[in-house]
This record gives sequence, C-alpha cells and structure tokens, in this order.
Amino acid sequence: QVQLVESGGGLVQGGGSLTLSCAASGLTFSWYIMGWFRQAPGKEREFVAGITRSGDTVYYEDSVKGRFTISRDNAKNTVYLQMNSLKPEDTAVYYCAAHHGVALHTNTHDYDYWGQGTQVTVSS
Repeated sequence: QVQLVESGGGLVQGGGSLTLSCAASGLTFSWYIMGWFRQAPGKEREFVAGITRSGDTVYYEDSVKGRFTISRDNAKNTVYLQMNSLKPEDTAVYYCAAHHGVALHTNTHDYDYWGQGTQVTVSS
C-alpha cells in the first residue's frame, strides 16, 4: 500500500533551520504532485509548499516564501522541505501529501495520500 513517511522534525531555536524529508513507497512517485502542509494546535491544516512531478515548478504559501525550499528526488522517491529562518509561528505538525495529477493544488481535499506528520517546534 501507499506510504508517506516524514522525518526531520524537532525542536529548534528561532532563526534556525531544519530539513524535512518524506519518503514515498507503494506508488509511482514521479506521477504525483507533492505538497507539504502544516497544522498548528487549534488551527486548520494549511498548505505550505508544492512541487510538480518533474520538479520544474514550485509554489509557496506567502509566509514561507524566501525561507522555505521544496525539492524532490524522483530516483529516491523523496520530497524535501528545507526550512530556514524559522519563526515561532512556524511551529506545527508538518505533513507531506501526494496528488495524482498534473496541476499543482493547494487544497487539502485534492491530495490522495498523506503521511503521519512530523512535529516542528520553534522556540523564541
């Protein structure tokens, strides 16, 4: 079956960096748009970043532009989220998700598979 497994979360001081990874199995990875979402306590899950199947197009939520970078390695079936200049408001559980299609979507309902999430906590 399809599995998406996130790793790389943790506790970091404000201004620091983390790199999240999401390893996919059970699907043809290069057929899927990949996205990163996050959910803070008491808030809805929100889009953070997305990348097309070949990796030639990326899209970011406004608050992370210039700080976060999404990338993928189709040979390794893995998508990454490099997070720099982290802020306390970036604290959340981060999820990767896969959408079988060609267009990059930002809505949670458009994604077919989800990982279990990894906690990112940024201290002030």
